Amino acid sequence: MCGIAGYYSNNSSFSETELKAMTNTLAHRGPDAKGYFIDDTIGLGHRRLSIIDISASANHPMISGCGRYIIIYNGEVYNFKEIAFQLKQLKPSLNFKTTSDTEVIIEAFTHWGEQFIEQLNGMFAFAIYDKINKELFIYRDRLGIKPIYYFWDENNFIFASELKSLKQLKNKINFKINPLAINEFLHLGYIPEPHSIYENIHKLPSGTYFKIKGNRLIKCQYWNARDKIQPQIETNFTNAKQTLTNLIESSVKYRMVSDVPFGTFLSGGIDSSLVTAVAQKFSDQPINTFSIGFKETKQNEAGFAKNVAKHLKTNHYEWIVTQKEALNQVSQLPEIYDEPYADSSAIPTLIVSQFAKKYVKMTLSGDGGDELFMGYGAYKWAKRLATPLLNVLGKPLAMGLSTRGEKYRKAEELLKYKDPGTLKSHIFSQEQSLFSRQEIKNLVHPNFYTGINLNENYENLNRTLLPEEQQALFDINYYLKDDLLVKVDRATMHHSLETRVPLLDYRLVEFALNLSPSLKLKNGEAKYLLKQVLYEYVPKKLFDRPKQGFSIPLADWLKNDLRFLIEDYLSEKTIKKHGIVNYEIVAELKKQFLINNNNFLYNKIWLLIVLHQWLEASVLIA
Repeated sequence: MCGIAGYYSNNSSFSETELKAMTNTLAHRGPDAKGYFIDDTIGLGHRRLSIIDISASANHPMISGCGRYIIIYNGEVYNFKEIAFQLKQLKPSLNFKTTSDTEVIIEAFTHWGEQFIEQLNGMFAFAIYDKINKELFIYRDRLGIKPIYYFWDENNFIFASELKSLKQLKNKINFKINPLAINEFLHLGYIPEPHSIYENIHKLPSGTYFKIKGNRLIKCQYWNARDKIQPQIETNFTNAKQTLTNLIESSVKYRMVSDVPFGTFLSGGIDSSLVTAVAQKFSDQPINTFSIGFKETKQNEAGFAKNVAKHLKTNHYEWIVTQKEALNQVSQLPEIYDEPYADSSAIPTLIVSQFAKKYVKMTLSGDGGDELFMGYGAYKWAKRLATPLLNVLGKPLAMGLSTRGEKYRKAEELLKYKDPGTLKSHIFSQEQSLFSRQEIKNLVHPNFYTGINLNENYENLNRTLLPEEQQALFDINYYLKDDLLVKVDRATMHHSLETRVPLLDYRLVEFALNLSPSLKLKNGEAKYLLKQVLYEYVPKKLFDRPKQGFSIPLADWLKNDLRFLIEDYLSEKTIKKHGIVNYEIVAELKKQFLINNNNFLYNKIWLLIVLHQWLEASVLIA
């Protein structure tokens, strides 16, 4: 895992000093080594976190054996040994000089050309430069696990792993705030690709690569979840369970390959417990497991994690975090995430990453299980709201619920939708208690209001998806990629820790996309098939409890220790200074939350705090 940065320039616009500044801003992603390549067209910079072949011979930029191609690379390709074997069969004279996956990637590109990407199984973002043809190739993995931001003006292409790297070129790039990004942030709590908080900066879409030559940029998509929907689905429980078991075991074994100590994040929930159990099965010694809990709150799953670790006989580490230690993370969020990002579970993710880094250099996580196997309440709501009767009675029911107090507010808001074409984002937004489209229209000043522009059309696929399948596909395309994976990448890399996600092996994803919904959500039980696989490793009784999630008591904190955030960032002075939202509406939200004790509003308050905290930080940086 590393940090990459670079440029392709048709007019020699950049200096070595600028390239080094861009690259060194990413030192947290790669503290072990740094390297650069510069010619009259290209500049490539790399910061390395050494995981596989930790010798200096595997540092970047790396040059192909023929001397024509140069690569800088962030991520891991897990099937690199198989690809290396295949290359040796095809070209016996090929002599690998390292045991790294980087060398295999560059030699595979040399042999097969740009389409070689379809052979890679991993998480990655990398750049390959052809010195002879003066072409630059930029690749991103299928699920978007690893990030790439870029700027392109038909003369200059600039890219980096994080926005803060591009900010080193503020004298050459116009960092104008993107109003569409703000509207979508208020609706979703994150900024979805291809947008960033800046109009001129974009995210390279997942499953895509760019080819840049001269003043031309060609976009090539090599993988899309929509295209992997098959006409037939797997409905046989026995076959499905065996296939899923095989895929998970294969995926975890791939991701255990490491030349440095590793462990797993273990919350005690379904997904992390399954990943940990499989990893322990294939380890000849106790693996390291890490969990945290909160000392002063009820949000403490540490005991559940400890029980799972005890059963699996792992080498378990637990940190019970004080509220003060957790609260100290809040001020770092704008710097770490670079743009408005409102998922408050970033706070415990930062803490557990810091904790794990004391003992290991790489971890496995359970991300992806909820989206692939219908673990969220949103999928039940998608099914309910598709019912014809509820479609007719939705608005009257919502009016009835409005008189029944805070407990029913979420259901009330979910029932109040107008356009079936935007139902998927509506369900997500209101499940998270964020701003609805109508609320955003009233909240945002006219000069910043754009509406929401998301792709929610799942027609013309190879089969007709049920509403709950469509909702899950929406989450894979948006929430998983632009919220959850962003959270883990920035939090872990902030502490120079690599994290791998076995449940997002593309083979497993493609299997889940074509698994019968009845094996995911069965008789009201979420993640049914995944749980049946888990119970082969860990007793079911250890999981007989409601789903909790990796959460913090944010509503309580905002009324007490974090109340200063409301006073500082949602003051009339701050709101009017930036002129993005209507202060009268913000004032009413504050009143309802703080005085009338309407806890349903805490996520909306948090969204507005995060936005204005980021705006204030950006003013200081500019």
